[in-house]
Amino acid sequence: MKTGICNTTYTEPYGLTDGYEKMKLRGYDCADYQRFINTETVFFKSSTPEFERAIREERKIAEANGISFCQAHSPWRYPPRDQSPEDRAERMEAMKRSVYGTALLGCKSLVVHPIMPFGADSPDHPKRTWEMNLEFFSELCGYALSSGITVCLENMPFIHHPIARVSDIIGFVNELNRDNLRICLDTGHCAVFGDSPADAVKMIGKTRLAALHVHDNDGSADMHWCPYEGVIDWEDFSRALTEVGFEGVFSLECSPHRPQEKPEAWEKAELELARVARRLAGQSRRAD
Repeated sequence: MKTGICNTTYTEPYGLTDGYEKMKLRGYDCADYQRFINTETVFFKSSTPEFERAIREERKIAEANGISFCQAHSPWRYPPRDQSPEDRAERMEAMKRSVYGTALLGCKSLVVHPIMPFGADSPDHPKRTWEMNLEFFSELCGYALSSGITVCLENMPFIHHPIARVSDIIGFVNELNRDNLRICLDTGHCAVFGDSPADAVKMIGKTRLAALHVHDNDGSADMHWCPYEGVIDWEDFSRALTEVGFEGVFSLECSPHRPQEKPEAWEKAELELARVARRLAGQSRRAD
């Protein structure tokens, strides 16, 4: 199993060229592309040719350093702005641009959160929320299919949202029944519910599991801690991935601890996190 990490974990502190170079030197194979999340950036305000140039240039830099893109993260606005038809239409347009960008990256998987028209953690109108998501994802999957993109619906950390827990996500994916709709399992979001990520892997199964967001927390909130800093049983999770035959990427959604006062310690922290990821992914090789 290959290992990956969010591209911005390295490109934000180091820049594009040095960031992808260091990512590879630390031992990663892949990147989870995060630059589609914020819709207030140049990616969503530039012309299509400018957008294409920026994406192709970043892909070129990554590939020159031996990094491919295993998945990309779609637009996510918090607090959610999904209430009105106009809000949802605006988000769909941003989604479609991120689908196009994902294809330009040479990537096949786009991670998407359910829409939240009544709030992120609202128990109100569960049936209507479900129906609106069916409508939204039906359109999105139809658009993504023409680009060869798989939409990966992510479980969420919101206790009262009707499409949040892994069991909810499985039911939704089964009901919509699209060939290019699968699941992104977020380990930290499982832990917020007190659910075992290992059990979730087995519930989802190899066929439906397309992507991972790997991180830890204390079981009470979404903290994006590194593995072994919280409550998750990582050996159990690693075994479950092997048991179901997961063939995707062990992709971290957490950052190494880089003390601001000691930049000379950054390399050690980065290498240690990458080492943990490789071990849990079943890799025996080590970074130089």
